[in-house]
Amino acid sequence: MRAAYAIAANDADPLSALEVGERPEPTPAGPDWVTVEVRAGSLNHHDLWSLRGVGLPADKLPMILGCDAAGIAPDGSEVVVYPVIFGPESGPPWSILSEHFPGTLSERVTVPATNLVRKPEALSFTDAACLPTAWLTAYRMLTAKGRLTAGGSVLVQGAGGGVATAAVVLAGALGARVYATSRDAAKRERIAALGATAFEPGARLPERVDVVIETVGEATFEHSMKCANVGGRIVVSGATAGHLPKVNLRRVFANQLEILGTSMGTPEELAALMTLLVEKDVRPVVDSVFGFSEVRKAFEKLNDGDVFGKVVIDYTR
Repeated sequence: MRAAYAIAANDADPLSALEVGERPEPTPAGPDWVTVEVRAGSLNHHDLWSLRGVGLPADKLPMILGCDAAGIAPDGSEVVVYPVIFGPESGPPWSILSEHFPGTLSERVTVPATNLVRKPEALSFTDAACLPTAWLTAYRMLTAKGRLTAGGSVLVQGAGGGVATAAVVLAGALGARVYATSRDAAKRERIAALGATAFEPGARLPERVDVVIETVGEATFEHSMKCANVGGRIVVSGATAGHLPKVNLRRVFANQLEILGTSMGTPEELAALMTLLVEKDVRPVVDSVFGFSEVRKAFEKLNDGDVFGKVVIDYTR
């Protein structure tokens, strides 16, 4: 079957470690595992980190990449693949597809049957394939962790990437006032078109917010703390610009701030996310769609960094 996979680790030139070609058919890892015919997938920076060797040791190579997929289950139903695999007591407690088990950038993927979430008919395969990693993380940041309520306020730092862009859209769908920052003027225009009020990094906001979505880290964390309201929640799921920010503890206790970490979500939250998108008639922000024969071009685009939203692979093209 066709697949995109890592054959090595190269931190300086990750795309040199990428191979696109034939791989053996997937083998179920247990009696409760099933095979999904993949119709669409999407790329994440996790895939580039894998090519750099982060979280993917040499003894796991070659490894099929990809965390996100939507496709057809053995019973013919349309499903989205939940990418977290919970391990045995003797192994890691959990991993994401493409770390210990082959990923979704292939024509077929095997996962536990419990990892299949029914796809609403109203969502296309390409839209649904955007959701399991970035959009699910953003949804959990806003809801379970951020406890955002309708009429609340949100600041999204560094909007433009997958999680941050998803947070802008979802916060609006949840009825919040949304502010977002970006260094790029063109991206600020696109953020504004999604319903947020866009600012340059570090700018003073019209109000202090209930929830801050933090995926940037060191470069924005001080601003995040200054922008959080009394009792506000700063929810962190990434640190693309440094993971050791200075934290003013006096501000933390004086304003009763909560600094919360999170990653991914649950299958139930993935189902709730899809329900929200259908009910609010909202769809993921898609930067570009490539056919499977163009997978390398898709990786090149993601690696170049000039991306707004998700890069999607349509397996039917």
